[in-house]
Parts: sequence; C-alpha cells; structure tokens
Amino acid sequence: MRADAQKNRSQILTVAREVVAEHGAEASMRDIARRAGVGLATLLRHFPTREALFEALLCTHLDTLTQKADALETSASADEALLTWFRELVVFTQSYRGVVAMMAAAHTNPDSALYGSCAAVHSAGARLLLRAQDEGTARADMTGDDLFALITALGWVVDQPSFASRADHLVHLITSAILTSRPRSDAKRAKSRSAT
Repeated sequence: MRADAQKNRSQILTVAREVVAEHGAEASMRDIARRAGVGLATLLRHFPTREALFEALLCTHLDTLTQKADALETSASADEALLTWFRELVVFTQSYRGVVAMMAAAHTNPDSALYGSCAAVHSAGARLLLRAQDEGTARADMTGDDLFALITALGWVVDQPSFASRADHLVHLITSAILTSRPRSDAKRAKSRSAT
C-alpha cells in the first residue's frame, strides 16, 4: 500500500473510533469521511461496507478476546475462566454502542466482513463453556450458540441507557444461571449485596 493510502486508512480509522464512540454503530460513513478529510469514495475504497470498517475497528479487540480465552483455558479453573471471559466480552460490547446487533447478524453470515472474528470469539466461548460443563460447573443443557445469544442479549440490554447502571448486576444474574457452582469471591460478593 502506498504511503498516502496508508496515511488515509490510518486517519479514517482514528476518526471512525471517535465518531463511533459518539454515535454508535449507526455512525454516518459520510460523516466519518468528512471528518477524516477524505472523500466518501476514498473511505469506500478502503472499507467498502460498514461491516468492513467495523472489522478493522474491532478485529484487534476480538482477537484479544480469543487469545484471552486460550490463556484462561490453561491458567484458571473452568468456572473462573468462563466467568472472566464472559465479563470481558460484555465490557467490550459496551465500548461500541450498537456493535452487538452487528455481531449477532454477522454470526451466521459468512459474507459479512465480521464473520471470521465473530466465529473465532464464538468458538472460544464454546470451548470455555464445554470445559466448565466437563468439570460440572456449568449447565449441561447449554451450547456455544446459547452462550453467544446470552452475551448478545446482555450486550443489547446494557447498551440501553435505562439499564446501563445495572450492567454488573445483570452479568451476575446471567452468569448465575450459566454456572452451577460459583467461584468463591463472586459468591461472597453476591452474598454481601443481598445482606445490604
């Protein structure tokens, strides 16, 4: 890639992060191009679809979540690994308003630019769930699809201003339904909350 094209791409991504932080996943491609100081045609040459732009914005985060799952598989108990990873994925979905719907749509659409990253995250979560099920610490009647659906639903709910302040509590409720036994520190936290 030529130096000027690389500079344009970097500028577009920098501005896109800012615009998406302000306006969420529905941010205007035209507004991103204008604020980046490039024409819409230039933006579309680098990122022909909204999904392609989001793939470029999100791939580092999604790759990190996939690697985190790999590390947790060997460094933490099965229930703690699943809980830690689940919480980190929910935090990620909160960082880009509207990204959950985009990820949910891409999950089953191989033509989406986000498909590969979403499939990798889905697979990582399914492995952590299976490990917890094998150890008897997670519900046996769940699948990786169920886990992804719950994360998607939770991400959508906490994306709503009226529920954002309850995000931690909602994560606790969902993970309590997934895990049949809880890590000690999380159980203590839940007990101390109910006492207040």
